[in-house]
Amino acid sequence: MNALLNAPMSSKSAVADTALSLESVRSRLRRANLFGLLAQAEQILHEPWLERVLEIEESERARRSLKRRFDNARLGTFKPMADFDYHWPKELDRELLEELLTCGFLEEAANVVIVGPNGLGKSMIAKNLLHQAVLRGHTARFTLASDMLHDLAAQDSSTLLARRLRRYTSPSVLCVDEVGYLSYDSRYADLLFEVITRRYQQRATVLTTNKPFGEWNEVFPNAACVVTLVDRLVHRSEILAIAGDSYRLKEAQERAAQRKPKRAAKKAR
Repeated sequence: MNALLNAPMSSKSAVADTALSLESVRSRLRRANLFGLLAQAEQILHEPWLERVLEIEESERARRSLKRRFDNARLGTFKPMADFDYHWPKELDRELLEELLTCGFLEEAANVVIVGPNGLGKSMIAKNLLHQAVLRGHTARFTLASDMLHDLAAQDSSTLLARRLRRYTSPSVLCVDEVGYLSYDSRYADLLFEVITRRYQQRATVLTTNKPFGEWNEVFPNAACVVTLVDRLVHRSEILAIAGDSYRLKEAQERAAQRKPKRAAKKAR
């Protein structure tokens, strides 16, 4: 602490010290949980080290908060949007996508539904949306639809289910990835409905699906809540449609073409 207090101050910091108000110092000390210094706020207001102490504490708290939000988001590894090939899809509203990446939909608690066939980057886009949200100070969580629904269905009491639901209803933005790749019974449909309903007009939900809403009866074939589920999901939502051939298949074909001459050369030896 002595080394910190004796650290040389830049002229910029010295100027900033004179501009500190008692009210702002108290507010910053309270947010940093520095209650010992808070009790002495009037006495230390003009100390030359005060601004530097606040900067160090605030910077460290911001770093830890960012790490905690990224850990809780569970994004895993993913490609940044800089690697996205906008020329490959046959249909994609790039202007809408770039607008979504500014995260304005979070302020309106609006949903984002990304619809398109396999291999066109729906999950990549969804993870980048959540990544941008975390960088802007929001809490987030990414989950496969199957993982979330199996997790909720495994809770064997209403108390445990209510507690586990908070994992998916409390983040500022939740991404439910890959709805439509498996079919579920009515119990799973009810659980998805519960998550969407609890978040409805309160917090944003990002959802990716390979099926248009008209085919969701195939995903939840025996569920009575599908129409209401879709209605609440699309109300005040942005729908990003992607069409085209699988980019993953394209990459696989390109790798195969590159390896073919090498295999032929080995065979000729």
